[in-house]
Amino acid sequence: MRSEPSQKPPLALSLAALGGLLFLHVPLLLIFLYAFTTEEKSYEFPPPGYTLKWFGVVWERQDIWDAIWLSLKVASIATLIALVLGTCAAAAVSRARFFGRDYISLLFILPIALPGIITGISLRSAFSVMDIPFSTWTIVLGHATFCIVVVYNNALARFRRTAGSMIEASMDLGADGFQTFRYVVLPQIGSALLAGGMLAFALSFDEVIVTTFTAGQQTTLPIWMLNELIRPRQRPITNVVAIFVIIVTFIPILAAYYLTREGEHTGGAGK
Repeated sequence: MRSEPSQKPPLALSLAALGGLLFLHVPLLLIFLYAFTTEEKSYEFPPPGYTLKWFGVVWERQDIWDAIWLSLKVASIATLIALVLGTCAAAAVSRARFFGRDYISLLFILPIALPGIITGISLRSAFSVMDIPFSTWTIVLGHATFCIVVVYNNALARFRRTAGSMIEASMDLGADGFQTFRYVVLPQIGSALLAGGMLAFALSFDEVIVTTFTAGQQTTLPIWMLNELIRPRQRPITNVVAIFVIIVTFIPILAAYYLTREGEHTGGAGK
């Protein structure tokens, strides 16, 4: 029997929570503030004036649009690959019983625990050894290494809450593997896959370290922003682009959060 949380938390705990929120989000608010400043070079506070002209400048920059398109394309393809491979891996690990299963699961999770620079160096070395030229696909392969982990974790958790007897009953009633997956398994894990896919897309869209080692001469949006930071007159433009990145990554993360909560409530109701 669960104990009900107290209605009013201690003052010290409330202040600590508030301090944590301010520490996390005040820098983001400053990005929004200085995207409207009239001053090009400095971060004078408060800004000497406000303008919308930087949004117009960004709209006219073809190099920014090219970087956005490449980032969207890479994130979309990497997410699709992750959905297929991550789901298949989660199904195999959750349903099969074999020696070393826990170690196999650990190996699937390991890439997201490694520093991005380690993953990037290893991928660059592998591409060089196999004489694979840098292209959009090398970036996709780099991003897929951590996108698969995100989908795998979500799918594995949901598979473990799905009753195996439902799959057995479907097969006993004459359904083939595809029909069982479509009508029994997919409705059970659908929200988890969607949440995992959205999180993977958000992580891929703004990833910069692995991209740096796998992009060659191509420029994704995070790399473009990193290059522009050394140019003082580009700071307001970079802030406008940063707002776009925040929005693009925040929406799928928010959707994944609510989808995960919904899946937890559904899973709990079915027990």
